Amino acid sequence: MKKFGIASLMLMVMAAPAFATVTVTTPANDETSGSAVHFEANATTSCSKGISSMGIYVNGDRQYVVPGASLNTTLSLGPGTYNTVIEEWDGCGGASTAARTVKVSTGPGVAVSTPSSGSTVSSPVPIVASATTSCSKGVSSMGVYVDGNRVYVAGGHTMNAQIPMSGGTHKAVVEEWDGCGGAATQQLTLNVSGGSGGKSLSAIQAATGWDQWGELPPTDATCDAPCGGHVSFWMGQHEKNVSLSGNGTQFTISGNTPYADVLYSNPIMGQRSTLIPDTNHSVIPNLHNFTYTADVYVTNASVTQSLEFDINMYLDSTGMEWGTQCNHLGDGDWDIWNNVNAHWVSTGRSCGLKNGWNHVVLQVQRESNNDLLFQTITMNGTTYNINTTMAPFGVPSSWYGMTVNFQMDGDYNMHSYNAYLDNFSVNYW
Repeated sequence: MKKFGIASLMLMVMAAPAFATVTVTTPANDETSGSAVHFEANATTSCSKGISSMGIYVNGDRQYVVPGASLNTTLSLGPGTYNTVIEEWDGCGGASTAARTVKVSTGPGVAVSTPSSGSTVSSPVPIVASATTSCSKGVSSMGVYVDGNRVYVAGGHTMNAQIPMSGGTHKAVVEEWDGCGGAATQQLTLNVSGGSGGKSLSAIQAATGWDQWGELPPTDATCDAPCGGHVSFWMGQHEKNVSLSGNGTQFTISGNTPYADVLYSNPIMGQRSTLIPDTNHSVIPNLHNFTYTADVYVTNASVTQSLEFDINMYLDSTGMEWGTQCNHLGDGDWDIWNNVNAHWVSTGRSCGLKNGWNHVVLQVQRESNNDLLFQTITMNGTTYNINTTMAPFGVPSSWYGMTVNFQMDGDYNMHSYNAYLDNFSVNYW
C-alpha cells in the first residue's frame, strides 16, 4: 500500500476541486421556441467563495454574462438549431456547465419559450412567446386562455406576461391572431404550486357592502332613493332564476328625468370595505394590475342607454378611475374616462351589447407614476387592444381604497329596464 506523508495529504486536499451544479429551469432540451428564447438557471457550489458569475454560450460564442448564482434573460435568435451551454464560474477557479439544444421555429405559428408544457411553476406565471404568420399583414395580437377563459391580450407578435393562476393543474393556450383573420395556438399543461401570486375577489355581485345612488343630469348630482321620483332604483342579491352561477344580482332603473343614471358601487378594499379593509395600508400601494370580469344579462337592449364598468383607486392624494362604458344607444362604441377633464373618450370600438348574457373582461394597469393604462376590452369573445394612457386626478389625502362600479344609464324617456350581474370578479397583483 502506498503511504503519504502529512504534507502530501494537505496538497491533495487543497487540490480537490469544488463540486458545483447548474440547474436549468428553461429552456428544455430540444425545445422549439420562437425568436425570443428565454433562459433561466441557477448554480450551487461547494466552493467556500461561492458562485462568481454565470453565462450563456450559443454555438460556442459567449452571448451573456451576469454576476451571481442565477440568470434570467431572453436572447433573440434567428430560425435554426442552436447548441447552447449555461456555465457557472466559482470563486475557487472552478466551473460547471449544462447544455441545451434549442430549435427556433422557421414556420408560422406560436412558439412559447417559457414555461415548458408539463413544468411546475409559481404564480403569477411568466409566459413568454412569439408568433409568425404567412399572412402579409402580419400578427395583430396574442393572448392567453386559462382553462378556457381568455385572461390576457396584447398587440403585436410577441408577448411577455405575468398570468395569475390558482394552485393546481391548468390548461393554458397561447393564441395569435393575424391581420388576415387567421389564428394559431400552442397548448400548455402547467402545474402551479401554491396559491395565486395574483389574487382574486370573486362573486362580488353577491358580496356585502354595496352602495347605490341616483345621478341627475346635467351635472350628475347624486341623490339617495327615492330621488324625488327623478330616478328610481333597486338591487336584489342571490338571484337564482336569471343567473349562471345560481347567485346573481338584479339591478333596476326607472324614473321620469331623461338620461338620469344609477350608480351601484362596492368598496372592495380600504375605507368602508367589508371585503379587504387594508387598515395597515399594506395591500393597495403594491397593486398595479387589475382584471374586471363579469357576465351581464340585458333584458331590453333597445332602451339600455349605456352600461358602465369601473375600477377606482385612491391613495397618496391621487385618484384613478378606470371608467369604461358601453355607449350602446349613443355611438355604440366603448368609451374610456378622461380623469383630468372629466369626460368620456370614444375608443372607436363597437361594444356589441345584446339581449341576454354578455361577457365583459377589462384589463387595466396602474403605471409607476400613477398614470392609468387602459389595456384591453373584451366583449362576448371579441378583444380590442386599447393601449391608451390617461393621467390621474387629485383627491383629498384622507381618501384610501378601491371600489368597483356598475352603472345603468336611462334613455331619453327613462324607460325602465333590468340588468343582472353574475360571476363578477376582480383579479389584482
